[in-house]
Amino acid sequence: MKGIILAGGTGSRMFPVTQSINKHFLPVFDKPMIYYPLSVLMLAEIKEIAIVCRGIDKPLFEKLLGNGEALGINIVFVIQNSPAGIVDGLKKARHFIANSSFCLILGDNFFFGPGLTPRLVNAKNNIKNASAFAYEVKNPKSFGVLSYNSENQVESIEEKPENPKSNTIVTGLYMFDNKAISYADKLSISPRGELEITELLNIYIQEASLCVEVLGRGYAWLDMGTSENLMEASMYIQSIEKRQGFKIACLEEIAYRKGWISKDTLSLACERHKCTTYGEYLHKVLTELR
Repeated sequence: MKGIILAGGTGSRMFPVTQSINKHFLPVFDKPMIYYPLSVLMLAEIKEIAIVCRGIDKPLFEKLLGNGEALGINIVFVIQNSPAGIVDGLKKARHFIANSSFCLILGDNFFFGPGLTPRLVNAKNNIKNASAFAYEVKNPKSFGVLSYNSENQVESIEEKPENPKSNTIVTGLYMFDNKAISYADKLSISPRGELEITELLNIYIQEASLCVEVLGRGYAWLDMGTSENLMEASMYIQSIEKRQGFKIACLEEIAYRKGWISKDTLSLACERHKCTTYGEYLHKVLTELR
């Protein structure tokens, strides 16, 4: 399975902050926003990853992440200069996807919780058609909302409904088989001017082939695409890291513990981030595992 991070768009919900910088470089506590979705793909043991972004932002992503070699993964960049929806982003990545299944995650999504790693790996290893990760919220009107029939089976997903039929919404994390590309080619542009991910998911629902993974109590999911939610995520991450002593979305640690990089490579990362709390943590990981 390959991975795709959608990191394009203008970040208009965060203007004026994002008028001069892509929101995925903004700090979420002590790490750039892009680290968090990238860590999810790495935890799922996905090593071939495409970042879909604007051409103007590609040099900055390359400066931050390179080609992924320092993390034991392979990163390529796919250009999407116009914000035309999630499905348009995956269509732009069709050559990268080739004949593979793929995991698609939005670049401003944050996931955390007990057992998340085995759940991701299990979903990846057992993918048959499509999977969508869902979450219960108090304000479902702002999202794609799941509706259920009398047998508690998903019967549709409605984008930003005025009268939501449930409080369960689809997050920005999906896994698809390769048929998704041909399905995407059949979709029409919505009144919002986008190719909607909900319409792609509804095709799988009509075929009774969408698996919904509901992240229940104990899990945290945030859309970090607003200033308020970005602050909320930063405070949450700072609290967890301070109380428990480990870092969330420490990419080098994930790569090292999975055996993707050597001690020497981890040591270089320690040196690169010296005089920072991030570097101190990497040094702790290195010394503890010697």
